[in-house]
Amino acid sequence: MRKTLLLSTLMASSLMAAENLTQFFSEGKVNGNVKYYYIETNKDLTSKQTSAHANSIGGQLSYKTGKLYGIEMGATFMTTNPFALPNAVDTSIIGRDNAVQQGKSPGDKVAQEGFSVLGESYIKYSRDFFDIWYGRQVIKTPLIHAKEVRMLPSAVQGSMARAAFENGLEFGLGYLDRFKQRTSNDFVNIVKHALGANTQEITGSDEGYVAIADAEWHNKHHDIRIYDYYSENFMNSAYIDAVHNHYVSDTFSWNVGLQGMYQNSIGNATENLNANAAKYAGEINSMAWGLKAGVSWHDATFLAAYTSVLEDKDGEHNSLVLPYDGTPLFTDMITSNDLFTSNYGSGLTSSAGYIAGTSGFKLGYAQKYDFTGVKGFKSVLAFAQYDNKDFTKGAQQDINAVAQYSYQKFVLQLKGIWVKNNSGANALEEISQIDSLTQYRVIANYKF
Repeated sequence: MRKTLLLSTLMASSLMAAENLTQFFSEGKVNGNVKYYYIETNKDLTSKQTSAHANSIGGQLSYKTGKLYGIEMGATFMTTNPFALPNAVDTSIIGRDNAVQQGKSPGDKVAQEGFSVLGESYIKYSRDFFDIWYGRQVIKTPLIHAKEVRMLPSAVQGSMARAAFENGLEFGLGYLDRFKQRTSNDFVNIVKHALGANTQEITGSDEGYVAIADAEWHNKHHDIRIYDYYSENFMNSAYIDAVHNHYVSDTFSWNVGLQGMYQNSIGNATENLNANAAKYAGEINSMAWGLKAGVSWHDATFLAAYTSVLEDKDGEHNSLVLPYDGTPLFTDMITSNDLFTSNYGSGLTSSAGYIAGTSGFKLGYAQKYDFTGVKGFKSVLAFAQYDNKDFTKGAQQDINAVAQYSYQKFVLQLKGIWVKNNSGANALEEISQIDSLTQYRVIANYKF
């Protein structure tokens, strides 16, 4: 009798486990997108003019299981497939970073090859107010971001835990050791991605990690975020922003915000950067702050923002270090954090708004046209100026224009970018400027 009872119990448990496991997968959800992307980039370099363009089709396919005892799993397949390429190819929507990782030029044949990658693959546990995941994920934080304005997003590998409470408080801890740039299918060590062949010389090791701690508070009128990114023997980055949102009515609201950021090299990096100041400009010591104000009235939104980066000092690297597709400043534009600053080994380079001593000013205007009776149309127009006493050709001026049409799950975007005196700084913080840069993009994206 006891044997029969034990056998019956085991069979019932097995059937229940099998049923739960079947439900675990059957309740899974599939989503993704199919994207067509055209890009054309023209540069006027004083002595010559260059032009490059590319077409690519690709997108993402994601699957996430149901939950079993608080556990769920997910995966995302990503792909970009170029076609009808010209002689001069803009590889920023294909495999640019794949070539750079191999020491080749950004326009090399390797960079022109499409690729596929398992961009996300993770297991997650959630219970009550707490969750934790391990694996590969696409994340969006101020300094490590997906940067989805191109074909595919960037992604990280590691683990992150989060606790969110009903009073609006959230706390997070994370450990990241690998990073996949948006034009690469390779998850490389996160510090080596930033410093490339100079990783050993600067940090004393050939690899490293980034530890993240953050705290956030949100309610109806306020959003406050504090982040700290710590990378042993490389650098520490602290970031804070606070925004007040005031809703006057359903058709009128306004907001104001402020932000601050501080970065400094730590451990071996400080000693080695100073020892090689002729190569790296010295230890990292950068600071930035910003203000913004916005108004929304009916279907129109207006924005004004100002940012300032600590003025350049001899013997220090004072430009912001943003190797992981972060675009934290309020004055960021579509062209901000140009792709080269997040290429493999280019972590100590900077684009205009992030160069030491740069002050930036931005005006933005976004308009929906539902009031006309034809829904789905939207336009965005933005202007920014970045000025620095070391810009020999004058202030950089950016104009971004976007025309967008949305219908259900389909979005079509036409983007125009015009930049005068496009500015960048190398690891030594030597500044170069391109007379002009223009770029045109056509993006058709269907989500399912």
